[in-house]
Amino acid sequence: MIFTAGFTALAFAFASAASAQMTIQVGAEASSQGGIFQYTPNTISAPNGTVVTFQFSGAPGNHSVTQSSFTDPCNPLAGGFDSGWLFLSAAATPVPEWNLTITDDTKPIWFYCKQLSPSPHCGAGMVGAINAPTTGNNTFAAFQKAAVAFKGASGQGVGALVGVGASASADIGPIPSGATLFGTPSTANPTATSPSTGSGTTSHTSGTTTSATTTHTSSASSLGASFLSMAMAAILGITFA
Repeated sequence: MIFTAGFTALAFAFASAASAQMTIQVGAEASSQGGIFQYTPNTISAPNGTVVTFQFSGAPGNHSVTQSSFTDPCNPLAGGFDSGWLFLSAAATPVPEWNLTITDDTKPIWFYCKQLSPSPHCGAGMVGAINAPTTGNNTFAAFQKAAVAFKGASGQGVGALVGVGASASADIGPIPSGATLFGTPSTANPTATSPSTGSGTTSHTSGTTTSATTTHTSSASSLGASFLSMAMAAILGITFA
């Protein structure tokens, strides 16, 4: 009897762990309620161990998932996570995804889209939160209001895969035809990621699938990659939101 009860409890624990997964859509269609510039849902509660899957389904679109702070919603948080930009010329199959695992559910996690074109997405209200308070001064509604009131260009710095309170183990993927991934932590800012090799691979697609591997050997090359990534984001963003 004791063995059976223990086994049942263990099975329940494994089942609970296996079901700890949530999904957030990145970007939306022009006809969607709330418009193009949004995460859906934009606020969730997720305990430690939950894998939050960001699905880049808004097309055409050019978005990121970049960690920020409540007091500075449209600028990168020092030591924060960053997905890099994903450009979609049209709806893609399979849908590119980015998995973020919650590692500290005792504090809110805030994030925004750092794309600037055709206008700053953060200033349009494209922000999100995980484990935000539902009462008091630091609610998601207050965070989004501060983002909309933000003046100027959103911060464009490239963050890391491992952030504050949450971490990813890989870049966005898969990258199907019609999608381009750039400005990722593993290629543009390798020193901020968990791997110690200092190199990363980013897949790009334009009709056919190709891949380019970049090995970084100095801080100068890392800065050059970051500048190139931001330039690509601005160029692609002129045509696609």
